[in-house]
Amino acid sequence: MTESVPVPQVLPTERDAGPFDPPREITRLREARPVCPMRFPDGHDGWLITGYEAVRQVMADTRFSSRQDLGIVHVPFETPGMPVQTEPSPQQPGLFIAMDPPDHTRLRRKLTGAFTVRRMKQLEDHIAEIAERQLDHLATLTPPVDLVKEFALPVPSLVICELLGVPYEDRATFQVNSARFLERDINLEDKMAAFGAMSSFLAQLVIAKRAEPGEDILSDLAVQEDLSIEELVGMAFLLILAGHETTANLLALGTFALLEHPDQLEALRSDPELMPGAVEELMRYLSIADIFYRYATEDLEVGGETIPAGSTVVVSLLAANRDPLRYENPDDLDLRRNARGHLSFGHGVHQCLGQQLARIELRAGFTGLLRRFPTLKLAVPADEVKVKSDMNLYGVHALPVTWS
Repeated sequence: MTESVPVPQVLPTERDAGPFDPPREITRLREARPVCPMRFPDGHDGWLITGYEAVRQVMADTRFSSRQDLGIVHVPFETPGMPVQTEPSPQQPGLFIAMDPPDHTRLRRKLTGAFTVRRMKQLEDHIAEIAERQLDHLATLTPPVDLVKEFALPVPSLVICELLGVPYEDRATFQVNSARFLERDINLEDKMAAFGAMSSFLAQLVIAKRAEPGEDILSDLAVQEDLSIEELVGMAFLLILAGHETTANLLALGTFALLEHPDQLEALRSDPELMPGAVEELMRYLSIADIFYRYATEDLEVGGETIPAGSTVVVSLLAANRDPLRYENPDDLDLRRNARGHLSFGHGVHQCLGQQLARIELRAGFTGLLRRFPTLKLAVPADEVKVKSDMNLYGVHALPVTWS
C-alpha cells in the first residue's frame, strides 16, 4: 500500500530494532510506501525501494544500470570528510559488478566455469576439512575467544586463498585493506589508499601468474590474452572481497543469531538434516549485503511510481527479505521455513557468482561448530556485541564466546 509519508532525508542505518532486524524507519517505509522518494544528503532526489516484488523488478531490469560512470554517485547517508562528487567516476577495469551487459557479460563469463554447482560439489569434502582444521585450532584455545578472529574469518579466507592461488601468509594484506575499503564513514583518501594497496598487491600476483601459471582460478584467468592486467586486478579484487568478507560475516552473525534463539539452535542440533534449509533462512533473516545502487537510464515505472531518468535508486535486500507480503512472520527466525526466493544473493544478471561456494562453506562451518562445541555460548551480554552498522557489509566486529 502506498501512503503519504514524509520523504526521508537520509538512509536509516542504525540497528535500533535489534542486532538482527532492519532499522525501524526502513520497516515503516516498506509498510507505508515500498517505492519511496528519498532526498539524498547532497540534494539529489532519488528513490528507496524496500518491497520484495519491487526490489526483484529493479534488480532484474538492466535499464536500472549498475554502472557508476553514467552520472554522479549520490550517497544516501552522511559521509564525514567525503567531498561532494561533481562528475561521474571513471569505470574501473574488471569490476564487472559495476558494469552492464555486454561488458558485464564478457567478464562474468570468464568465471562461470570456475563456480559451477558440479565443481563446487567436488570441493565440498575439502572445504569441510578446512573447517575441521580450524575447529581443531579453536579447541586448543582457552575461552573466552573471539569467534570472528579464530574461526569465522579464517575459514573463508583459507578457502578463497586456495581457490584463487593467493598465498595464505599474505591474508593480512587483503583482510586489513578490504575491511578498510568497506568502512562506511571512512574518508575518500583512506578508502582509495586501501583500494590502491590491494590493487598493487594483486597486480604483482597476476603478473607472476601470467609468467608462471599454477592450478588455480587466477592462473586460469591470467593466461587469457584478451584480459588486460588491469581487468585481472579488478576481477581478483571482486573475488577476494566477496569470497571472504561475506561468508565470514554470515558465519559470525549467524552464530550470534543462533545463540540468541536457543529454540532454533536446539532444533538444528537435534535434526542436522535441517542444515541446508537453515543456511537459507539465516541468509534471508540476516541479509548481510543489504544496500545496492542502481541508476535509472530512462523513465521507469515500479510499484505504481514513475522513477525519472537520472535517478539514483537504492534497494534494501534486508527490507525485501523481511516483507510480510512474501514471507509469513518474516521477522521470526524459523529454520524450518522454506526461504526459497530470498534475495540475499541478489537477483538478475548480477546474482552472486559464488553462491554455491558460500552455501558449502556455511553448511560446513555451522555443522562443525555445533558438533564440536555443544556448550558454546556468548561470553558477554548480547547488547555488548559490537555490530557493523558502520560497514557496507553487516556483521559483528567481534564475537566473544566460551564453552564448558
